[in-house]
Amino acid sequence: MEAARRNYNFQKVIAAVGFILMSGKFLAYYITGSVAILTDAMESIVNVVAGVIGLYALYLTMKPADDSHPYGHGKIELISSSIEGSMISIAGALIILESVDRFLHPSDINSLDIGLVIVAVAALVNFVMGYTAIRMGRSTNSVALEASGKHLCSDTYSSVGILLGLGIVYAGNALGYDLGIFDPIMALIFGAVIVVTGVRVLLKSMNGIMDSADIEVLRVVTRCINHERDENVIDVHHLRVVRYGSSVHVDAHMTVPGRLTVEEVEKIVDRFSKAIKDQLGDDVDITFMAESCDNMFCRYCQDEGCDHRAVGFVDIKYLGIDTVIKNDTHYLKAVRGRNERISDTKDEGKSGE
Repeated sequence: MEAARRNYNFQKVIAAVGFILMSGKFLAYYITGSVAILTDAMESIVNVVAGVIGLYALYLTMKPADDSHPYGHGKIELISSSIEGSMISIAGALIILESVDRFLHPSDINSLDIGLVIVAVAALVNFVMGYTAIRMGRSTNSVALEASGKHLCSDTYSSVGILLGLGIVYAGNALGYDLGIFDPIMALIFGAVIVVTGVRVLLKSMNGIMDSADIEVLRVVTRCINHERDENVIDVHHLRVVRYGSSVHVDAHMTVPGRLTVEEVEKIVDRFSKAIKDQLGDDVDITFMAESCDNMFCRYCQDEGCDHRAVGFVDIKYLGIDTVIKNDTHYLKAVRGRNERISDTKDEGKSGE
């Protein structure tokens, strides 16, 4: 919860500074008449709107789980970041369209020195805040704050393109050459970069909304399980990892010898939980459902004193990402049931003879 509050407070700074920078860029456009600066200023409108949306999303994320939202409000971050991704892409597309129009219909650019200074300052501020937001968002698993950071960085990319284009025009004017064509060309190039950035943010958000498997988290959880397992952990399967904003929910099925008591199983689960939280942080909800081996995993079970053993111990069962996400137990039960039915049918046929 403390991390969510820090994210929220930083997002407030992003929204406030974004409004100030937007005003400065429109002032620069008014002074210079540069289409590149206009497109940068137009994107800043998107930044401010997206900043407010992200602020509201992080505000909701701070609210604790309740009866109506038992898993908390973290999913709103994915909705917020998907909106931001869409807005980034739209802003990039508008920059491309405006650049093409100015390419076909050139106009004069004035007072480049003042415009360059304003855009350079805005680019520096956006980069520092964007980089910080991305770092904070990744460290706290906040997709909304990370999306805001990428939005600011995309604004920096367009500003850099503008600086390059206007710098060339400014140098050309000083040497007596008309290089105004570079103004829309650079805006066009960086408009395409912004579109790509927006699409990537949108795709990441959509994957989160659809609960796409997070391979990195699965790898961490699997590594913790393998490190903490003992002879009583025969198998772990049906592992599921779901993100709700900065919160992570982990649940899995664990096969143990039938003789284990509830207290012994709880100790194993506590050991797993501590190891996972040490890696992913405390904002992790972990559930392990214990299942009795039911003599299906005898070759993996080291409990030689088991009364239900069908075959001797062969080897420890391999637990990798490819195996823990599957539900082999149900499959084995189905196979065993099918074999028993086939056997019963054969026995009935023999008795009928």
